[in-house]
Amino acid sequence: MSLPPGFLDELKSRTSLAQVVGRKVTWDQRKSNQGKGDLWSPCPFHQEKTASFHVDDRKGFYYCFGCHAKGDLFSFVRETENVGFMEAVEILAREAGMQMPARDPKAQEKADRRTQLAEVMEQAVSFFRLQLKTGGAARARDYLAGRGLEQSVLDRWEIGFAPPGWQNLWDHLAGKGVDEELILAAGLAKASTKGKKPYDTFRDRIMFPIRDARGRAIAFGGRAMDPDDSAKYLNSPETELFDKGRSLYNHGPAREASGARPLIVAEGYMDVIALSEAGFPATVAPLGTAVTEDQLQLLWRMHDEPIIALDGDKAGLRAAMRVIDLALPLLEAGKALRFCLMPEGQDPDDLIKAQGPGAMQKLIDQSIPLVQLLWRRETEGKNFDSPERKAALDRELRDAIMKLRDPSLRRHYGEEVNRLRRTLFDGARTQQKTKWQPRGARGARFDVAKPTVETKASSLAATNAAFDEQLKEAVILATLVTHPNLIEDFEADLERLETTQAAHETVRRALIGAQTRSRDEIERVCGADALEKLFQPRHVRISPGVRNVEDAEMAAMSVAEELAKLAARRGARSEIEDAARDIHGLADEGLTWRLRQASEGLAEAGKARQGDKTEYDLGANGARMNRDEKRDFEALIERIDYSKGGRGERS
Repeated sequence: MSLPPGFLDELKSRTSLAQVVGRKVTWDQRKSNQGKGDLWSPCPFHQEKTASFHVDDRKGFYYCFGCHAKGDLFSFVRETENVGFMEAVEILAREAGMQMPARDPKAQEKADRRTQLAEVMEQAVSFFRLQLKTGGAARARDYLAGRGLEQSVLDRWEIGFAPPGWQNLWDHLAGKGVDEELILAAGLAKASTKGKKPYDTFRDRIMFPIRDARGRAIAFGGRAMDPDDSAKYLNSPETELFDKGRSLYNHGPAREASGARPLIVAEGYMDVIALSEAGFPATVAPLGTAVTEDQLQLLWRMHDEPIIALDGDKAGLRAAMRVIDLALPLLEAGKALRFCLMPEGQDPDDLIKAQGPGAMQKLIDQSIPLVQLLWRRETEGKNFDSPERKAALDRELRDAIMKLRDPSLRRHYGEEVNRLRRTLFDGARTQQKTKWQPRGARGARFDVAKPTVETKASSLAATNAAFDEQLKEAVILATLVTHPNLIEDFEADLERLETTQAAHETVRRALIGAQTRSRDEIERVCGADALEKLFQPRHVRISPGVRNVEDAEMAAMSVAEELAKLAARRGARSEIEDAARDIHGLADEGLTWRLRQASEGLAEAGKARQGDKTEYDLGANGARMNRDEKRDFEALIERIDYSKGGRGERS
């Protein structure tokens, strides 16, 4: 639906952001200045005790200096109410007493069609519920009673029964005057290929209505009563109302209940009902399919960290493992998944019946992050008693981590995998490794911690590298201060940028938080002292993006280049430091690969540097380093070079 020009501006003028936000937070009176519309509170989007959430009521924007959530009136309602943009507009328009504009004819026609189909679906819900009370549904009622579902639960979840026979629902709806085309379009019946009248989609099944987030009946799920039926569970076909991959069972009620409660993703209808009735109302299920990308996005709109609680059998574990590969490219900072591993052979319904809700709560509390399930998938039941097997493990993990799009997230995943890897292999090393000693030094103390020329060189290299990184940070920030129109293009990079100086961090936050994106506004937020320190180094003042005030294209290229070099340098240095810790054990192919990658990473970090024309080849991959970077790298690598004379075995 399109809105007429000026409608949103009028709505904003009638609505105070402070009033809307004030319904969700408690203002910090010591920090806030309500007269100027400058308000602070703990952030409603993440758990904290300090007031880092800032609302500028006059400009109509909010920003959290903790989790970096930001936006305007509409985004706040969208995020806190878990609704789409148009739904947020409708909510605010109602509160402001404004009439929503009429839709265009085609959109209205499509909406009317969907409304008709939804009305037909409601008639089907009523029909199936009545059928569950008839004599022909005795077996279905016995089954439901055996699953512990009392009449009040059946009513609450609108559970019904599709009787045996080919045209029961068809005849009922047609007799009520429902257009036959609508019955077919709703997926309630299928056309016969033999020239006979259409037949019911659902026959001899317990029926579970599926509703969308707004509460409209859009489909059904049916459980077969005949044990020989080819499909134990059957969903409605996809229709104008129903897209199986973009729908969730119990979506609306779970959305309302989520927030402080964990959002649980179960496997089927009965699990959702059992969990909800046991005190876990924020529970949904995919509709007979593996979780899809669209469903993951729906889940993340409801909660930042949904918990996947699949059955504890092989099929459930396989489904959980498939979610890993689907989710990895979609993960980002603040949007994660956890996994609740059910006992073998049990689903949530079984567990609650056997041990009560407390047992389920305990498993939810013990849910593990995705990275640990990834590690379990790649290591469980495998033997890593050879360098080749260890190298194969490294390759699989590396390939999985490279699916992550966020560089910062890739780094943190790499750190966690390195930690798990050391934990796995250190046990074997403790049993197998022997200390290397010089010939004739048996029984003597061999102290490798004594300062040497090499360790001093390493310290010097680390100092030089840290200074170089500070300059790169300064060039990035100073260029964006000089060209504030570029901030939006590099906003995600700014949010991920890890600064090493307090002044740099102050400027970084000002760049993100400034609303007008002007140099004056940035200076007002961070202060003149921080900017003076930022522009003080000569290297910063003569950098292309700062020196050429009018050339925005050159500035953008400069920022992109410095960000790439900084990320490559820090990533490579992290790998080297991890390898340095690992070298206290036995070297293996994984360590070899990591050092080679670190070498190539540092080479790429210096590839575009201007000024020093002296370069050194690093091998067949064609990467090159300048003189300073080669010296830094060699100084770092010196203390962990295990390839000369067995030094990798010393401790």
